[in-house]
Amino acid sequence: MKQALVDDTEDVSLDFGNEEELAFRKAKIRHPVATFFHLFFRVSAIVTYVGCDWFSKSFVGCFVTVLLLLSFDFWSVKNVTGRLMVGLRWWNQIDEDGKSHWIFEARKVSPDMVAATEAEARVFWLGLIICPMIWIVFFFSSLFSLKLKWLALVIAGISLQAANLYGYVLCKMGGESDVSKITARFLSQTVFQTACPSDFQKPGLEGLEIHKH
Repeated sequence: MKQALVDDTEDVSLDFGNEEELAFRKAKIRHPVATFFHLFFRVSAIVTYVGCDWFSKSFVGCFVTVLLLLSFDFWSVKNVTGRLMVGLRWWNQIDEDGKSHWIFEARKVSPDMVAATEAEARVFWLGLIICPMIWIVFFFSSLFSLKLKWLALVIAGISLQAANLYGYVLCKMGGESDVSKITARFLSQTVFQTACPSDFQKPGLEGLEIHKH
């Protein structure tokens, strides 16, 4: 009887490590600096654009300031924050024959590497989706209010931020080039489901190339 009790006790395994790791992934932000700058440049560009008439009467100064903020945002999101916050990266290169190649990568999670946290993933994707929508609203407001001098800046904002959104959606969807399939899968996985860090790790994407002619 005692021996059976000992055997039952030995079979019990309490894995507190998984629970702690799950709580860590849900609540913590591992890259606070990257998370801050992921939102800083794009939010600053929007605030500067909205407050240009209040802060300064110089159209050229406001135009250049917003354009610089948008450029800094494009570079930082494309090269830094996406890699750190969700383990994704994309870029375009031209080969010796002049052909354009789109390359999409996803970081492979190893036992020694902690996956991106849910908090970081939510911040990344919400910032990536909401800000281009705001610039689209600015486009129609400038068009209907006949502030045509701002249209070039608004179009630049839409183009730069939509390019990052499109590139990272392709990374997340596995490099598919069909826009309708991308949209359907992205909405089903990102909007209607709770963001999970494992969704942003695509082991089959390492070195994936998409050729566009």
